[in-house]
Amino acid sequence: MHAVNHQQMDSLASDDSSFMELALDQAKKAMSRLEVPVGCVFVEDGQVIASGSNRTNETRNATRHAEMEAIDILLKQWQQSGLSQLEIVQKFSKCDLYVTCEPCIMCAAALSFLGIRTVYYGCANDKFGGCGSILSLHETNSEHVTSSAAGQGKGFRCVGGIMASEAVSLFQSFYEQGNPNAPKPHRPVRMSQ
Repeated sequence: MHAVNHQQMDSLASDDSSFMELALDQAKKAMSRLEVPVGCVFVEDGQVIASGSNRTNETRNATRHAEMEAIDILLKQWQQSGLSQLEIVQKFSKCDLYVTCEPCIMCAAALSFLGIRTVYYGCANDKFGGCGSILSLHETNSEHVTSSAAGQGKGFRCVGGIMASEAVSLFQSFYEQGNPNAPKPHRPVRMSQ
């Protein structure tokens, strides 16, 4: 393994911020459509190759998270260009994902199955996080994974906390305005005094 000098480290940090800015733009687009503000971009060789934002309310499909939207775009492109399944897996292994919030368990499992190289995320997902907050599906030897099918994931590197305050701020704005698509509570909401 070779050492990375300070100039290279600054360049890498700058790239991370630039790509996370693009993911935040996607999250803002989701929020403008009254979706939970999560956005992402897939990067290969320093270039954005796909982006996505939440579309669960629009589609009435709970699986249409930002990551799944972008994955579907890539799968369609690569299949239409004639790539085999093996070639597609090889392409994913050279990709990084920048996403505004830690991938949920569903998305982390999908990313593991696809063999993504690295996931860079903004804020933690304390309720549904699949990259350490709840489960650690990015680790190939995860104790939390018991199903043999779930155990086929390749694992991937995770780096959290990139522009986390900006991601949290979007969530706060979204929930302060009220989520018109949220189910009505069955019991009265307690207000703290």
